[in-house]
Amino acid sequence: MAAHLHQWPAQGRVHHAATLAQALPREIAGAERVVLVTPRSLAGSALAAEVTTLIGARLAGSFASMRAHSPVEDVLALAALMRQCEADLIVALGGGSVIDGAKVACLAVWRGITDAPGLIGAATSRGREPDFWDGPAPRPRIIALPTTLSAAEFAPHAGYTDLAAGRKYRALAPWMVPRAVILDPAATLETPAALLLSSGIRALDHAVERWCSSQPTAFSDSVSQQAMVMLAENLPRLHRQPGDMAARAACQYAAWLAVMGGWSGVPVGASHGLGYILGAAKGVPHGITSCLMLHAVMRWNAPVNGARQAQVARIFGAEAAGPAIEAFVRGLGLPTRLSEQGIAPAEFASLAARWNGDAPISTNPRAVTSAADLLEILQLAQ
Repeated sequence: MAAHLHQWPAQGRVHHAATLAQALPREIAGAERVVLVTPRSLAGSALAAEVTTLIGARLAGSFASMRAHSPVEDVLALAALMRQCEADLIVALGGGSVIDGAKVACLAVWRGITDAPGLIGAATSRGREPDFWDGPAPRPRIIALPTTLSAAEFAPHAGYTDLAAGRKYRALAPWMVPRAVILDPAATLETPAALLLSSGIRALDHAVERWCSSQPTAFSDSVSQQAMVMLAENLPRLHRQPGDMAARAACQYAAWLAVMGGWSGVPVGASHGLGYILGAAKGVPHGITSCLMLHAVMRWNAPVNGARQAQVARIFGAEAAGPAIEAFVRGLGLPTRLSEQGIAPAEFASLAARWNGDAPISTNPRAVTSAADLLEILQLAQ
């Protein structure tokens, strides 16, 4: 019997199917100086205005300049604002880039990091697990109000990008996980449909790669399978009927379940790893990377985990998981091929060569031994 370590993140509360008006006042009650972080797309929106009103006199500053993939420059600018405002709480309203950027900015404040070399130097291996969240919590911490299904709000790690080098890094600290999360389905209403649905495929990527892992656990299997079932049912409902609030709430819940297998130490694989490469090198959004790579990785992995993939195929009403996932994604009106993102076969070799041997490609169920293996996967999605 293999030994496993299950680690709970330092997250106190998740409000599900609650309105912001119901939950946010409770979560900010002990704060005096709150900084609100949003993407540019939400600046001036009705949603941001509602959150600003709920924060009220506690609002010490606002930051609406976090770009996709949480660039180093944006993270450092946010950290500088947090210091200037002497913030004791961060409210992160947005998708994965905003929430990850806020997490890394908190880490920069805690460690006194003020420049790009220092922030890049704080990166850690993607295979490393967080330390235990012992002792007093640092300040500020985060309250997350997600507007997509990326589920960044449940993790004690975060990605951030050196745009000049085209490299994505990972920060890790137990207290980076938001202290509380408010899953209000109405908060997703202003999110463009393609962004919301593709972030749902990102959630599916979390669940599928852990279900198909070579290191499964009963806990991870349970939450991953339930997430797949809920996403298979509710993402198409959301696509057909954008006003279906029950479908939105179910997708939020499924996104939460989809990441929980990671707390049992079950790794993801090459779909995630190639997604990091595509995001950093080509600017492909997180959700879209999963639309492009998950079906291809499943096809490439089929010789080693066919029995596991058969259950995925059954959930999606098909005989083979890779084609089933591609058809599902395509049915949501989303891209499934690299050519649809303007990435030509001539670029595949240089993209594959960006792998540095790190996880999660190194934890793929079918062993990836060289860039040549990654090139084969990319060719399956060309």
